Amino acid sequence: MTKRMILPILFGLLGVAILIWLGTWQLQRLEWKLAILADIDARITAAPVELPKTADPEQDRFLPVRAKGVLRPGIEVLSSVKQVGAGHRVIDVLYMGDRRVLVDRGFLPIQTDPGPRPDTIVTVTGNLHWPDEVDKYTPAPEPEKGNWFARDIPAISGYLGTEPLLIIARDITPANPAIMPLPVDSSGIPNDHLQYAITWFSLAVVWLGMTALLLWRIRRGTE
Repeated sequence: MTKRMILPILFGLLGVAILIWLGTWQLQRLEWKLAILADIDARITAAPVELPKTADPEQDRFLPVRAKGVLRPGIEVLSSVKQVGAGHRVIDVLYMGDRRVLVDRGFLPIQTDPGPRPDTIVTVTGNLHWPDEVDKYTPAPEPEKGNWFARDIPAISGYLGTEPLLIIARDITPANPAIMPLPVDSSGIPNDHLQYAITWFSLAVVWLGMTALLLWRIRRGTE
């Protein structure tokens, strides 16, 4: 080993060590994220409780609830479902005596007739949720045209005169076969830590290979 090889060796080992540490850190983050997702799944599928008088968007997110009332027309939000196509998420108003809340009944494919709403009292089982679907690219709603592009709870509840409370239905009795329930789950929560870990470990292998190639070239140049 020549003196010219010392610095590349140190630089190569340092780079590999950093990349391996980053990959290991992402594996630790993966374990942490999986535990969080397991807690969320357990919370989503827990036994439903009565609809709380007041709800906190953070503490009560995904809270399983059961409520009874009469469904009245609300709005439809443009949406799509893989392998199904375009359609709307049907968000109606649940009249519960002195309370009115929003119910996301599910997905209705475009040009599908949902039929009349039941005139009787329905039982809604689902989860409270405050979807974060509005950003600077989201078009403004056009209520007069019936165009809604996101589940903007403050805007929808203000327009329909309800509490800013949304139940995403898992089951509605009696059910409407034309509307496909889209209950909440943890599948939409990003969890890319494994891919990040693989990336860092792959870079470590590449870094090691490039270091070996550099050392080989240095050695050949000194022979």
